[in-house]
This record gives sequence, structure tokens and C-alpha cells, in this order.
Amino acid sequence: MVEKVAKKVSESVVVMNILMNQNHVNLFGKAHGGEILKLADEAAYVCACKHSGFQCVTASIDKVDFYSPVNIGDLLTIEACVNLVGKSSMEIGVKISAENLLTGEKLHTNSCYFTMVALNKEGKPVNEISGLILETDEQKRRNNEARIRRENRIEELKKRSKSA
Repeated sequence: MVEKVAKKVSESVVVMNILMNQNHVNLFGKAHGGEILKLADEAAYVCACKHSGFQCVTASIDKVDFYSPVNIGDLLTIEACVNLVGKSSMEIGVKISAENLLTGEKLHTNSCYFTMVALNKEGKPVNEISGLILETDEQKRRNNEARIRRENRIEELKKRSKSA
């Protein structure tokens, strides 16, 4: 088996920009939350694939916060980075902001965390993905917080399996 070389967080960061238009809106004329989640999932997918070198799927989304509405004509910026790496899974942090192109005002509109799983050619979780090199205090903080979220998810799964 080929040993995977650890990668820096910066090597798989993804930044996507999308102009919000009438195809993205809900009944209230604001960007549809489902559309924003779809775009966030796409950014998380690209980030996970870049880090792992494998096709990836979404296993879960931890808490999605909607802070501000996104308007038609806003430039949506989606930033995704790897926070934590496991054996076959990764937590990808996604931050979304909207910029009013006429005024220059920028708002942090959403944050969420995706757990992505790297799959082999048979569609099964891989045995090992590249480790993660944390270079900044911010990356270390995000990694520590991701470990806590992972532990909480595992505890929640244990509780569910006992009650089933």
C-alpha cells in the first residue's frame, strides 16, 4: 500500500464565487436556502477531493446557520477548507458571504460543517487518506473544535444505537 503524504490545509482550500440571479431565489425573492446548501456541498466536495485524491460523498452536515439573507445580484463567496482528517473521512468547514456589488457591503451569511467520506473505485470508504498539516493558530483552533464535534457525533450515534 502506498503511504499517503500529509498535506497542508492551504493545499485544498476552495473559493467559489457565484452571482445570485433569479434562478436561485425562493418565494420571497431571496436566495433559496436549499440552493445555498447545494453550492456549499459542491465546495466541500471539491475541497475533500483535492485533499484526499479520491471521489468523496457527503456523510453529514453539522448545524447550518443562516445569519443574513442573500439578494439577487449579490456575489456569493463560498470558502471551504479541511478542518480534520480521519481514516476515510474529513470535516470540511464552509463559510459563505455575500457582497452587494453596488455598495461593496459584505456580510457573513452562512457557516456549516460537512463530513465527507473518500471512496475507492468500488464505492467503499478508503483505508487511509492524507494527514493534515496545521500551520496557523486558526487552523489548530478549527482542528480542535472539529475534534469536539466528531466526538459529539460519535456519542450521539452510540445513544441512537442503544435506543433502537
